[in-house]
Amino acid sequence: MMEHLKIYGKLLMQLIIHLVFWIGIYFFFTYYLGYGSSNTTYINNFTFYLMPVTISLGYFFFYLLIPKYLFVKKHFLFALYSIYTFIISFFFIVLSIFYGMVFSDHLAIEDKTPLTKTVPYIIFGVYFVVLIVIVLGFLINNYKATLKSEDLRNKFLEAQLQLKEQELKYLKMQIHPHFLFNTLNTLYGFALKKSEKTPDVILKLSGLLDYILYQVNKPTVLLDDEIEHIKNYISLEKIRFQENLNIQFNQNNSNKSILVPPMLLLPFVENAFKHGARVNGILSIAITIQTKDNYLLFSCENSRKPNESKKSGIGLTNIHERLKMLFEHNFTLKISEEKEHFKTFLKIPINDEQPV
Repeated sequence: MMEHLKIYGKLLMQLIIHLVFWIGIYFFFTYYLGYGSSNTTYINNFTFYLMPVTISLGYFFFYLLIPKYLFVKKHFLFALYSIYTFIISFFFIVLSIFYGMVFSDHLAIEDKTPLTKTVPYIIFGVYFVVLIVIVLGFLINNYKATLKSEDLRNKFLEAQLQLKEQELKYLKMQIHPHFLFNTLNTLYGFALKKSEKTPDVILKLSGLLDYILYQVNKPTVLLDDEIEHIKNYISLEKIRFQENLNIQFNQNNSNKSILVPPMLLLPFVENAFKHGARVNGILSIAITIQTKDNYLLFSCENSRKPNESKKSGIGLTNIHERLKMLFEHNFTLKISEEKEHFKTFLKIPINDEQPV
């Protein structure tokens, strides 16, 4: 019902605009043709006979020639049909002038010229009005085309945004199983050994699962929360590696309101443990998180055996895709291999708005 009312309201508004325009043209004719004459009755009656041909000619250009030929850049056909139209319309304009003079003759006042314009000027006045209609038609159609183009562009951008969100969700879904697979392997090892530390591992894992299931669906989380869950993950790995792990964790984050995409840094740490190699029986990992000049700087370095190639896990691959979708080109991700170390460096712009 509301949709029909909107349509009727729009049609009524268009009708009012057209009526106001042609009433304005009517008064223009009376002023133009009778300027200096006091015989207003004759002028009004004569103008009445000019209006039908003027309106018909104007709408012919407005609804047919302009949208179907001029606006679609069929300039030759537009020019050709315009010439035909002016030739045919010239006959009807002269005929309208003739009938106007004949049927308005009884209204003429003796010794007073009812019209102050000759026939050529009357014809010029009609074509001048048609020219105004042509210009308005071009401007209106151009405006409608611009609105339509803008609407299509907005729909396209909206579709791209929805696709981007779906791709991002898909990448997150891939990261979750990968992360859980690594963590559950740790828990499985303790369960086989019937270790007394198994309950502590389960408790820490439950905290990570809560982060994954509930926080990761948010567009951003506090950097402190991400760091806290990195520490929980490191605690799990410390239990698994025991004395065979040498880890350094440095952070410099004085701003407590910095936001980051969830599960953005943790997979780097995860891959350092998964793909890192023990050198002389010790796995060495160094992690640094700091903020500088409105950027978050993150580095993760792990030991590797000389001449051993680095395997790229699904986590790092998906993180790189997420970075491109989240920050486009406004980020730096460097992965370097040295003789005994593998290092990942990430630089992203920081956001200190409140999390959603």
